[in-house]
Amino acid sequence: MEALAVIIESEIAHGSRRRFIAIVALVFIASVIATYAMHVSMSSMTELPMPGGWMLSPVFTPMCGRTWLRAAAGFIGMWIAMMTAMMLPSFAPVLSRDRGSVRASWSTAAGYAFVWTMTGLAAFTFGAILTAIMMRAPSIARCVPFASGVVVLMAGALQCSAWHARMLSCCRHASHRGWRGGVRHGLHCVACCAGLTATLFVFGVMDLRAMTLVTLAISAERLMPSFERVSQITGVMLLLLGAMLIVR
Repeated sequence: MEALAVIIESEIAHGSRRRFIAIVALVFIASVIATYAMHVSMSSMTELPMPGGWMLSPVFTPMCGRTWLRAAAGFIGMWIAMMTAMMLPSFAPVLSRDRGSVRASWSTAAGYAFVWTMTGLAAFTFGAILTAIMMRAPSIARCVPFASGVVVLMAGALQCSAWHARMLSCCRHASHRGWRGGVRHGLHCVACCAGLTATLFVFGVMDLRAMTLVTLAISAERLMPSFERVSQITGVMLLLLGAMLIVR
């Protein structure tokens, strides 16, 4: 009887795991498709040439007859799809601990998504303010290429810092569950991804190549055993890239 109970329990566990993997795979595929569709849609929008030889994306402006509310809603929708595609590969192992409880899994995911959604709202607000300033002050707009290099340089330094290593350790060893656990893990994750997220904004928040590289970097430093080395390598690459942007 004990052997039979063990077999039944094992089959239930395997079934739960298969369902979890299937759901995660479907969500990931859907988010990738949605992100690509939004990328294609945004690619058709006209960028504005700015002083300093760079192009301003309309993502932070209510152009084409849009209201600010509609512009913000569009950005948040894009942000949620993009972050789901980028963060799910590294967040799935955290969710897998709760796969035996649907309620616990959804609660953890909801807390995590809430933090990233609020981060997206803050990013849109900051981007909209910065865009408005640059459109009214050509002298500031001319500094954007140099400032972009500085941002990437700072992101590289952050990747190599002890603070980033501590935040990354918290992300890799998340033990809290439920809404609060999801929020806490989300806060650690946002802090840990600050440098890479800033770099993504520099090269274009919907640039598929930049998104792919950032996703690979985030997943590698969370899932690979030698995560500290991955962070250091990523940091050095960003330092070199930032220096190149400044010199250029």
